[in-house]
Amino acid sequence: MSREDIVSALQGLDSRSRQRLGIAVAVVLAVIVAVTVINGNISKLVRKRAAREADIAEMMQLKLRYQTASAGAQRLANRLMATRPDDSPAKIVEEIGIKGRASQIKPVKGEEIPGYVEDAAELRMEGLTANEAVNLIYRLEKGARPVTVKKASIKQRFDDPSKLDLALTIALIKPAPAGSK
Repeated sequence: MSREDIVSALQGLDSRSRQRLGIAVAVVLAVIVAVTVINGNISKLVRKRAAREADIAEMMQLKLRYQTASAGAQRLANRLMATRPDDSPAKIVEEIGIKGRASQIKPVKGEEIPGYVEDAAELRMEGLTANEAVNLIYRLEKGARPVTVKKASIKQRFDDPSKLDLALTIALIKPAPAGSK
């Protein structure tokens, strides 16, 4: 059908039929416009949902990182709370109970840490077995109080290769006394 045929067929209809046909065409166009608008809103909501799901996934990762960091900070805080003002590296080494043939502890100057006091000492032990040396270092670093091993020198003895000589620089970290900088 050509355009002229359609126009002549429409002109041949009475006015009431043309009005009904016009209303039907308008309703169909209104439905098409409404479906287009609704489809646009749905696609916008789908994009927004995908973005929010990505944000939630990122936040879950951040939550896990926060929980890990928080647990580590809590462990350190608990270790700091276990430290008493009269604690010293010599006392901690004595509590561990590993003794070499000759041991000596000399205090050294610790680093400045804002809000904390670092009590450092140089520890020398002779005649330890490898197991005792490992246990000593492990107990120092993983013990109830915050102790760090800053330097370690482990040498094998010439007279008995199964024994080791240790020279450690250790530091006990304590909270700064109230009122000091």
